[in-house]
Amino acid sequence: MTDVTPLPPIISSRRMMATLGITALVSGVLVVAAFELTRTRIEANQRAALEQAIFRVLPGASARQSFIVTADQLQPLDGGADGVVIHAGYDRHGRLVGIAAEAAARGYQDIIRLLYAYTPDCECITAIHVLRNNDTPGIGDRIATDPAFLANFRALAARLNTERSALAHAIVTVRHGRKVEAWEIDAISGATISSRAVGKALNDSAQALVPVVQQQLTVLTRTPRGSP
Repeated sequence: MTDVTPLPPIISSRRMMATLGITALVSGVLVVAAFELTRTRIEANQRAALEQAIFRVLPGASARQSFIVTADQLQPLDGGADGVVIHAGYDRHGRLVGIAAEAAARGYQDIIRLLYAYTPDCECITAIHVLRNNDTPGIGDRIATDPAFLANFRALAARLNTERSALAHAIVTVRHGRKVEAWEIDAISGATISSRAVGKALNDSAQALVPVVQQQLTVLTRTPRGSP
């Protein structure tokens, strides 16, 4: 007589679906919980990094105040208006040092995000700091470290036209060694796409922000709250 091995019990489709549903629900709850637990810390770290970057591109500043740029005016950040945020830096005497603003454009692999400094007195961009860059290590990431490239931003011209409505000359990136004008950026050889992204980011931002900043200088030059 041949022994017959009994077949395992058949699991019903309802039971399988219920098990999968419970597993998915628990997984979802764990993911949300982990996100909520880390979000506060991540946001705090991002704020701290931005704060450090602001004072890095505005080295003479010891205090700052943030503003919202609307179509034609500036308002304190806590005013509730919607718009682009800029950060005014002030020295220890309460004098305006310059403006820090964010800019972004697509690089070779992803969006490159920058913080740059604009000085109203010289109508020029005086520094940049790379906030985010995923371009090729050793090539595209040189926009944050290459001394010759960063020298472009010691006094990059961002002057307004006669009507004070836009830049007199668009900020552009030119091939390495071809820079002849004060508003041109000398690209890094081998990292042209990343270099051009920096130029586009600065031009797009400055075209929109600089006219308003220059028109509203009286707002920015007031002694900031909390300053001596």
